[in-house]
Amino acid sequence: MEIIKTLFDNVKCIKMPKYDDERGSFIKWYNDTSFEKQGISACFKESYFSISNKDVIRGMHFQSPPADHEKFVSVSYGAVRDVILDIRKNSPTYGKTEEIILSAENHLALFIPKGFAHGFVSLEDHTIMNYLVSTVHSPEHDKAIRWDSFSYDWKIEKPVISKRDEEAGTFSDFISPFEL
Repeated sequence: MEIIKTLFDNVKCIKMPKYDDERGSFIKWYNDTSFEKQGISACFKESYFSISNKDVIRGMHFQSPPADHEKFVSVSYGAVRDVILDIRKNSPTYGKTEEIILSAENHLALFIPKGFAHGFVSLEDHTIMNYLVSTVHSPEHDKAIRWDSFSYDWKIEKPVISKRDEEAGTFSDFISPFEL
């Protein structure tokens, strides 16, 4: 497991171990011991995946306290441009974003701590995004910031957006419940 530096000290980009042979490939997606050695300590409570077609934007999502959670995301088929937005008030990087291409080919994954909104745009049809989260989904704490209301260029002309994401509140109106 290799850790790749990101703009945010506590967001970890992880190159997952990949093993190839005549049968194909094997990727170790998660290993608790390896994560702990890298300073990543999370107890994941729920797992799910999404399937998205090209130009679908999902985001920017997070759960508010006390149901806030850490996420571990990767792509097992296709590719996404993953976007992280710092929403921790008093953070020197508050409102800043970072993008990282996650794909089945590059076998990168992201560990996203509490205090960050997360989203992505699918770069290929039928892209499968995998998620591990440290809290169970809580509809009353499930929040979003409108995808086009902060300083980020999604680099697509005609995004496909859900009604929920289209109707999310703007970043300028957002009052963060997260401390640094």
